[in-house]
Amino acid sequence: MNFEVFVDSSANLPEALVQQRGIHVITYYFNIAGEERPCYRPGVPFADIAKEFYAQMRTGLEAKTSLISEARFVEELSPTLEAGKDVVLLTIASGISGTFNQAIAAQKTLEEQFPGRRVFAVDSANASMGQGLLALKAADMRDAGESAEACAAWLWENTYRMNSYVTVEDLKYLRRTGRISAMTAIAGAILNIKPLIRADGGATPALAVYGKVRGRKKAIEALVEAFDQYVEQPEAQTVAIAHADCETEALALAETIKAHGAKDVIVEYYDLCTGSHIGPGTIALFFLGKDRRTDAEKKSFLQRAMAVFSREKPAESK
Repeated sequence: MNFEVFVDSSANLPEALVQQRGIHVITYYFNIAGEERPCYRPGVPFADIAKEFYAQMRTGLEAKTSLISEARFVEELSPTLEAGKDVVLLTIASGISGTFNQAIAAQKTLEEQFPGRRVFAVDSANASMGQGLLALKAADMRDAGESAEACAAWLWENTYRMNSYVTVEDLKYLRRTGRISAMTAIAGAILNIKPLIRADGGATPALAVYGKVRGRKKAIEALVEAFDQYVEQPEAQTVAIAHADCETEALALAETIKAHGAKDVIVEYYDLCTGSHIGPGTIALFFLGKDRRTDAEKKSFLQRAMAVFSREKPAESK
C-alpha cells in the first residue's frame, strides 16, 4: 500500500469496517449541554454514542459542531507522510461545511513540509455514508495497488454518481439551520408535510430540498422510488442506510431495497456532524447511480477539480 485513506467522521463508517479496511478517521467534536465530546471514538461502538446523542436532542438540547481545522489535519496526516506514504483525504461536501477548504490548506502545508510526498484532498460531494461508501472504494483501489493520484482522480470523477436521499421526522432542525423558513416549518408540522432532500449537483455541493410529501410512510416510499429511478447495477455494489435513532424503519427499508435488487446493504446510526442539523428520526439512503449534475454543473465542477489538482486555491464554499 503506497497511500493511506483518511476521512472526517462525517463519513459515518461502522467501526468494524474502519478497522477491517484500514481507514483513518479524523473526528469532529460536538457540544451539547455545555460538554464537548468527540463524534467518533476508536474502538467504541458508534451506536452507543449516537443513541445518547439523539436522545438528548429529543429532550430539546441543541447540539453544535465545528469544522476540522488546518492544524488538526496537519497533525493527523503527518505521521503517514513521515512513514513515506501518500494520502487521499475525503471530506464532507464543501457546501455543507468549510472543512474541505481547511483540508486544501493542510494539503499545501504538508506538501511543503514533506517534499516528494502527495496529499490529495477530495470534496466527497456527500455526507454520512455517501462519503463513507466512496472511502470504501478508495480503500479498494489502495488494496489493488493503485496510486494515490489515480485514486483521487477516480473519486473526483465519480463523487456525483453517489446519490444521497434523505427525509426527516421533525422540521424544526431544518428551520434552526436556515434550510427552511419558520413559516414552512410551522405549516409542515400542522399538515404533516415531510421534505424530500438530496445531495445536489452544485460545484460546491450541498443538501437541497427537492420535493415534499404528506406523511412519514410516503416519505420513505420516496426514497425507494429514487433508488429505482437512479441506481445503476444495484446487485454489484454496497448500498447504505443511515438513521438517527429510528432503527426499525431503517431495517425495514433495507429489506425493501434488497427486494429491489440490492445485494449488500449497510445500516448504521446517522453521523453526528450532519445529524445535529437534521435531527432525530432522520433516515437516509445512499447508492451509486446516475450522475446528479446538469451539463452546466459538470462544466463548472471540471474547472474547480482542475484547480484543486493544479494546487490552486478553490472557490470558497457558501
